[in-house]
Amino acid sequence: MGRKIIIIGGVAGGASAAARLRRWNEEDEIILFERGEHVSFANCGLPYYIGGTIQAREKLFLQTPQGIRDRFNIDVRVQIEVIQIDRKHKLVRYRDMITGETDEQSYDIVVLSPGAKPMIPDIPGLHEAINVFTLRNIHDTDLIKAYVDERQPKHAAVIGAGFVGLEMAENLRERGLSVTVIDMGQQVLNPLDPEMAKLVEQHMKLNGVEVRLEEGVAAFEEQGAQLRLNSGEMLQTDIVILAIGVVPENELAKQCGLELGFRGAIQVNAQLQTSDPAIYAVGDAIQVKDRNHGFATMVSLAWGANRQGRLAADHINGQAISYDGALGTSVIKTFALTAASTGNNEKTLQRLAVPYQAIHIHPGSHAGYYPGASPISMKLLFHPKTGMIYGAQAVGADGADKRIDVIATAIRGQLNVRELADIELAYAPPYSSAKDPVNMAGYVASNIMDGLVQTIQWHEVDDFHRNGGLVIDVRDAVELQGGAIPGSIHIPLAEIRERMSEIPRDLEIAVSCQVGLRGYLAARILAQSGYRVRNVDGGYKTYSAMAQRDHLLK
Repeated sequence: MGRKIIIIGGVAGGASAAARLRRWNEEDEIILFERGEHVSFANCGLPYYIGGTIQAREKLFLQTPQGIRDRFNIDVRVQIEVIQIDRKHKLVRYRDMITGETDEQSYDIVVLSPGAKPMIPDIPGLHEAINVFTLRNIHDTDLIKAYVDERQPKHAAVIGAGFVGLEMAENLRERGLSVTVIDMGQQVLNPLDPEMAKLVEQHMKLNGVEVRLEEGVAAFEEQGAQLRLNSGEMLQTDIVILAIGVVPENELAKQCGLELGFRGAIQVNAQLQTSDPAIYAVGDAIQVKDRNHGFATMVSLAWGANRQGRLAADHINGQAISYDGALGTSVIKTFALTAASTGNNEKTLQRLAVPYQAIHIHPGSHAGYYPGASPISMKLLFHPKTGMIYGAQAVGADGADKRIDVIATAIRGQLNVRELADIELAYAPPYSSAKDPVNMAGYVASNIMDGLVQTIQWHEVDDFHRNGGLVIDVRDAVELQGGAIPGSIHIPLAEIRERMSEIPRDLEIAVSCQVGLRGYLAARILAQSGYRVRNVDGGYKTYSAMAQRDHLLK
């Protein structure tokens, strides 16, 4: 005799669990309650439908309720909201959102997949505004698209510079709107470190998006047509997108007494069971572990929800599973630029007080002699002694995503940075170089671990110079026309040996080139001649990316 399994919430986690449960067992009675009208849709594609890249609305639907019923023999009930889980009597109580009628259903097992909802800040005038939208589901998408299509707004204010905020900014800009992005933080895209995020910010500005950082909205005035900013400025706008983050949908879990954790997320064990073994939870609503360091966090990304749904179904059917945490691997397209990351960023490692080493490289996306190559800015973080890979970030017009995918795989396989040089990756001139950027990151990291070079980071250079250190720029003279590190002296790499007498031996030296390679060569020459020398990691390209240095570089 089969069990009665109730799934609360569809989309990635719930729908994946439902399909996997049926593949395991034909006898179980599986009921899926979904509060919305659509049970399985591509929520990551919603901004691109609004922007017009995805033109057919039906392409957003991965499965219809009837399709799931027919294929999997699952009782799918849409527009039904579960309002209570009675753990003592093993009942769920629910409300029909159309008729208002309530009923209850017994269960043996529950899979909670309620997701996360947009944060709504408490800002004066917000609830009176008639032009403010959030983006979570198809209904939200239809509202935004209809507003843009019918009202023809000229300006959009996007509050929040995370994934959804920047994707909406791009797509509204593609629709011809002027766009202002407002965020109280110091950078866009928090998974990236500031010098990497700055590249995305600059690209957004190049594409006509105004980016206002360290700024917030103090009040909505004139029903949202005017925003009073924290700085006191007034911003006229026609449509506002709220995208300041998400919070877990934890009301059901809270009501029935399940244990909550990080930011109110539902606590689960490695088998994805809540504090009640008969209730599993998956997706954006749950607390997960950081895969590298084990701290509690939330990762609101589609891969995890899909994987967790499948694993929960496996465990329900007697399989030994262990969900060991998340790396948070992510990618975003902003106009012609791609930004991707995996694992821990430098901000996290500093907060944890974990020893680490950072490197920056700027390789080409493929062989430079083959047309169309473009630079990738890559950052790799690792343990300075063991070489354990903590994380990586990449920003570029082409190839950033696949390099981060390789490094995410390397972290999962517990490779160290030396072994990145040993990964045999596919090479042909249109696709890569004989030494792929991943290999190059491994070589650069290995040089540091082998003691061949010491580095100085972009944010340390100014203090180094102020404290009496000598910075030598080893680029060619023509390159200095694009700017140089303030206070540096110029000795081209080709002249470094014969001009060594000009370099004081009692000073510590930092050498800098454009991206770090010539600086490494100069550092090796000087170190073998007895100088104390460090190479500016990532060269002038990394140093110059940060906006706070712009006044020094003009």
